[in-house]
Amino acid sequence: MSDDNTETDGGTATVREGGQTVNYLEKEINLFKPATPFMRDNLKMIFGLFAIWLVAVFGPAVASYMAPEFMFETRVLGGYPLNFFLTAIVSPSAALVLSGIYAWYRDKLDEKYDISHGGGQ
Repeated sequence: MSDDNTETDGGTATVREGGQTVNYLEKEINLFKPATPFMRDNLKMIFGLFAIWLVAVFGPAVASYMAPEFMFETRVLGGYPLNFFLTAIVSPSAALVLSGIYAWYRDKLDEKYDISHGGGQ
């Protein structure tokens, strides 16, 4: 089960990245010093989306702690407190949207670096 861009070298997978063959199993994995341009671009997006996720998930709780009167007394969508609305609706929705953004970006990155995930059939 290999595609046009994947070759095996003694059981080690290699992938064509931007016209050159890159053996990812031979590369050192370091989150703070990526070995290839693909890894660098992917990690930039992951760290950026992670920062947005942190704000979306923990922001309402921190805001409720810092400004409880505003968060509990402000009513939205039929009388729900703002903190409930942000925690129950906005946070999970943000995670879903961020997942979609990452999938879209990863597809663009795969096109940029000529990486194919097809079954080769």
